[in-house]
Parts: sequence; C-alpha cells; structure tokens
Amino acid sequence: MARTGQPSIPRWLWILCFIAVSIAVVVLEPVVTDESGAAEPPVGIATGGDPTAVLAALSALPVRAADPQDGYSRELFGPAWTDNVTVGFGRNGCDTRNDILKRDLVDISLEPATKDCTVRTGTLRDTYTNLEIFFRRGTDTSSAVQIDHIVALSDAWKKGARHLDDQARRNLANDPRNLQAVDGRTNQSKGDSDASAWLPPNAGYHCDYVARQVEVKVEYRLWVTPEERDAMARVLSAC
Repeated sequence: MARTGQPSIPRWLWILCFIAVSIAVVVLEPVVTDESGAAEPPVGIATGGDPTAVLAALSALPVRAADPQDGYSRELFGPAWTDNVTVGFGRNGCDTRNDILKRDLVDISLEPATKDCTVRTGTLRDTYTNLEIFFRRGTDTSSAVQIDHIVALSDAWKKGARHLDDQARRNLANDPRNLQAVDGRTNQSKGDSDASAWLPPNAGYHCDYVARQVEVKVEYRLWVTPEERDAMARVLSAC
C-alpha cells in the first residue's frame, strides 16, 4: 500500500546533493604524508578512479568564454618553483621542481651538498608518452624531463586565476596535483592548451589527465569553456 502524507523529494534535489558531495570530497581531501613524513598529493577524484564523481564535478564547474590574456605574466604566480606555499611539499626546504622529480622518477640519485633536495639522475616512466626517459641534471640535459602544469598557468589566468590572491596563485603553480614530470618535447608541444586542443599522446592516460584538470579547476574555482567542457566530458564518458 502506498504511503500518504509524506512529500517526495524532487529528483533535481537528489542530483544537486550528489554534485555537492562530490565537490566536497575533492576540496576537503587532506594532504597526507608517507612514512618518511614527506607530503604527498591527496587522494581525490583524479586518483580515486571514479569517472562518475569526476563527471559530476565537471558538470558543476562554471562554463563561460575565456577572458583575454592581457595582464598575464609568469611572475604573477610567484617565483618559479618557490617553496613558500601551503600545498603538498610546501615549506619542506626543497624547491618544487625537485620535489616533483623525486616523486615521479625512479632509481634516483641526489646531490648530497643540497641536503638531498636536488635530483642528479633518475628514470622517468612517462605517463604522457609511455616512454622511459633517463634524466641527468645539467645545462644540456635537464630539459629532457620537464614539469608540466596540468592546467597551464596562462590558461588558468584566462579562466579565473586572475581573480585569485597571491598565495592562491603561488599554490596553483606549485600544487603537486597540478604538476607532472613528463617528456620535455611533449610538454613543449602542449603549450598552454586546454583539453579541447591537446591531450597526451598516450591515450591510456587521458582519463587520469582530464580528471586531474577537473580536480585542479574545482580546487581553485576556475571555469571551463563550452568546448573544453565537451572535450572533457567525451573523455570521461569513455573511462
């Protein structure tokens, strides 16, 4: 027998609640540490592997045209690889570039004179190309492995980062969730493209790549263009 006298909850309210919970998981996920005490990237929607949650978060992002590029400069995001940030690896005494190299490379050797901050050699198993790349620090060799901003800083500037305060922009430029050690030439080919114009050559990494972009955009209150949203949705729908 059907119950009477109890109002039903509208379907749109259930959907709104689900989206709100998905976003809260991304934004509130705490920074964790490994056994050595070093900060590690939090486990959020990008590493959790749930395409439904990522799609829900994507659908909640504002959608609008990109702002003009005017006013952008790299310096507005703080000194390159500054340690003066409040995100993972922040204020640990090492610069962000070497923090990411230590996270993403294997079989590394460190420079003892730098208090084991500087990576001297290592091997990158590149997620963008599926290639194995040997890294050796040096004027002519360091560029073989570069640190990509998953959401490019100049692209972020056009989609909301111009409205962030100085600390938030420094965090965005040095947040481990927005950084990945990759093949240098592939990184150069990306430039400041968003997902509508560029995806990694390794198709097997597209789901994780787009999920990480969504996570960063949620965290820093950035928006997506209609073309970018559609491209992201196509990737995530196939995950």
